[in-house]
Amino acid sequence: MSTLLKPLLVREELLKRNVRIFTPQEFKRIFSTSSYQSKYFLERQVHEGLLLRIKQGLYTLKTDQPSEEEIANFLYRPSYISFEYALSYYNLIPEAPYTVTSATTKPTRLFTTQHQAFSYRTIKKEAYTGYLLEKKHDRAFLIADPEKALVDYLYFATYEKKLENERLLAKLKKEGYYRTKIIKREKLLRYTALYKRSSLTAFVNKFIA
Repeated sequence: MSTLLKPLLVREELLKRNVRIFTPQEFKRIFSTSSYQSKYFLERQVHEGLLLRIKQGLYTLKTDQPSEEEIANFLYRPSYISFEYALSYYNLIPEAPYTVTSATTKPTRLFTTQHQAFSYRTIKKEAYTGYLLEKKHDRAFLIADPEKALVDYLYFATYEKKLENERLLAKLKKEGYYRTKIIKREKLLRYTALYKRSSLTAFVNKFIA
């Protein structure tokens, strides 16, 4: 039955629909196949090189892979990119993190694929906001806006007394380091209030003084 699915035609159809990441259920719906057909085709094409298994139950075309930001959004949902990765994306910190960091309302998780690590930190449902759909060339992904990325990071950094956090906090306080046009004071305070943590509020008020 799987012979009805031609690898090149499958690739063309996925690209035409701009489907970069998909589950077996989505594949089944797109190609109107049975569960058996879908499973057989996906497993065979991972082995033959057309497809890449990102994790159990999540696939992409090996020749047309999504960006690491898109993968981060799909690996664990709901989630949006934030923390160190987003701060680096907006050039608010000079370091390029090795891990793509995201916020989620689900339990904290860490996934490692062949070439990249993806971490997800749990935040309050009330604070799950302040992100936007960033479009980059033909790719699109959810990422915190600069103020929310900073507040998300500070929420954990002011709570977890780690050496790397202390270093980054010290850098963020430097003149000119955070006083950039992309950071809006009002938005920073509004996002801070969502966490309802006095230590975070005190730090941010001192931070922007």
